Amino acid sequence: MRTNLIKKLGFSAMLMLAFLAAKATDGYFSVGYGTINKGLAGAGVAYYQGSLINGNPAGAVFLGKKFQFGVDLFNPNRKFTISGNPSGMDGTFGLMPGTVESESKLFVIPSFGANWMLGEKSSLSVSAFGNGGMNTDYPVAGFYDQSSISLGVNLAQLFGNLTYAVKLGENHSLGVTGVLAYQYFEAKGLAAFGMFSSAPEKVSGNGNDNSFGVGFKLGYLGKIADNFTIGGMYQSKVYMSELEEYAGLFAEQGDFDIPASWSAGFSWDVTDVFTVMADVKQIFYGDVKSIANPMLPNMMEAQLGMDGGAGFGWDDVTVFKFGVSCSAVERWIFRAGYSIGDNPIPESEVMFNILAPGVITNQLAFGFSKEVGNKGNQFHLALNYAMNNQVEGPNPLDPPAGQRIEIEMNQLELELGFSF
Repeated sequence: MRTNLIKKLGFSAMLMLAFLAAKATDGYFSVGYGTINKGLAGAGVAYYQGSLINGNPAGAVFLGKKFQFGVDLFNPNRKFTISGNPSGMDGTFGLMPGTVESESKLFVIPSFGANWMLGEKSSLSVSAFGNGGMNTDYPVAGFYDQSSISLGVNLAQLFGNLTYAVKLGENHSLGVTGVLAYQYFEAKGLAAFGMFSSAPEKVSGNGNDNSFGVGFKLGYLGKIADNFTIGGMYQSKVYMSELEEYAGLFAEQGDFDIPASWSAGFSWDVTDVFTVMADVKQIFYGDVKSIANPMLPNMMEAQLGMDGGAGFGWDDVTVFKFGVSCSAVERWIFRAGYSIGDNPIPESEVMFNILAPGVITNQLAFGFSKEVGNKGNQFHLALNYAMNNQVEGPNPLDPPAGQRIEIEMNQLELELGFSF
């Protein structure tokens, strides 16, 4: 029996190593949603226990009646470094040399989910969660904006999901989610880019603007053997209304849709108390022009805010996630996870991405659940560390100077949750 367990663990390790041959990251999305899922570094599209908050909608029908709350303490650390002096030549846009750190370092992001059974074969659930911490606040007028003493952006997104799931027999299920999204955005210190814009007064310093949008998500879960489950889900693009106060900054007159994505993976119960998970996920940043349009040549061919205006130059990303769950200790469940990948920002796009340095490539996770009382209540904890990474590239608007720009980021998260 011991030899059989070692063989199983060895095979699961080889499966993980096969996935590790390719790399990716989540860009501006969280590594996971809900305390259970974050403790697995976002793995678990085929693991229904972590499906309640923005997970696979097909998993909810296996949860039974459940309520879950969470509070995430999010600590991103971002900075940029300019090397080399500006040329000062006419028609160039040089930057002052030095290193500057963002002052916004702590965010609180709550989440909530509830699931009700509609008989034995179907369920209805609601959840609310957010993408936060997409904020930079540099204490310098880095882009020569005399109207502001600081430079940065603030983007926050709130989602409300309504999910219906149904069993197909005992081992398979389907789920569909309606997604309602709200986002707000603010930019400051960018007024100098008005000279490149179709609407100079709609580039910077206009306070918070907001927009709403809708989308959907489809999911499947299937237990194809006694100890092996597969799952997959697709989330549509969330079509947002325009950020009108920043119609001169974002391509397509202030459009900032939320990109589509898909995930697929497996969950394998190696033993009765040890489960291995692996997922692959792809996010289509390239389908949103305000995110994907490159700085050059677009800035020379179209004004900011136009359909072909410059954006952040992000590429599509593919994400690989791995998680393990162990319940060998009575009333405890321990989790760990790892997410690995390439960042979406090419070296050619570092200038605009001073504002949004989403360059994380490796994330580690640890978590546990502790049963509280005798009614199935559980306390959850997840700790995530996104390892430091940087991208360096040229200042494309001052070629004679040969300036170099390095953007850098790491982050730490602690989430606490409770379910009953």
